[in-house]
Amino acid sequence: MFAFPTARSTGAFIVALGFALALGVGVGAAAEEPSKTVIATAKEVITAKGANALYAPLVSGVIERTKVVLLQSNPMLGKDLNEVAAKLHADYASRSADILNDVAKIYASRFTEQELKDALNFYKSPLGRKLVVEEPNILDQSMRTAQTWAE
Repeated sequence: MFAFPTARSTGAFIVALGFALALGVGVGAAAEEPSKTVIATAKEVITAKGANALYAPLVSGVIERTKVVLLQSNPMLGKDLNEVAAKLHADYASRSADILNDVAKIYASRFTEQELKDALNFYKSPLGRKLVVEEPNILDQSMRTAQTWAE
C-alpha cells in the first residue's frame, strides 16, 4: 500500500523533497489540469492517510537544516542566520499549503476521481485507519529486522 518514511528516513525525505521543490521539480506540464473537485478529493486522501504530516514541516525543516550547515561552516554567523531564518519562516509559512496542493495535483493526475473516492473511503474505514496507525510501526520493525539480517 502506501509507505510512510520511518523516523530515520524522514529527515532525508524532507531534505530531498525540499531540494526538488526548490529546483521546480514536481507537477509537470500535464495535458489537462485536474478539476478542483478531483484535487480536493486528492487532498482528502492525503490527509486521511496522514501523509500531510510529512509536508507540513518541510519548509521549516529545510530552513533549519540549511542554518545548521551554515553555522558549522562559520559559527560567527549565528545571530545573522537566526535573523534570516526567522524572516524565511515568516515569508514561507504558507508554502506548506502550496506543497500539499502540488502533491494533490500529482495524485489527481494519476488517479481518476472515482479511484480517489474509493481510496478515501478505504482510509476512512476502520481497516484504513488501522493501516495508517500501524504501518509506521510495521515499517520501523521491518527496517530493524532487515538491519539485523544484513549484519
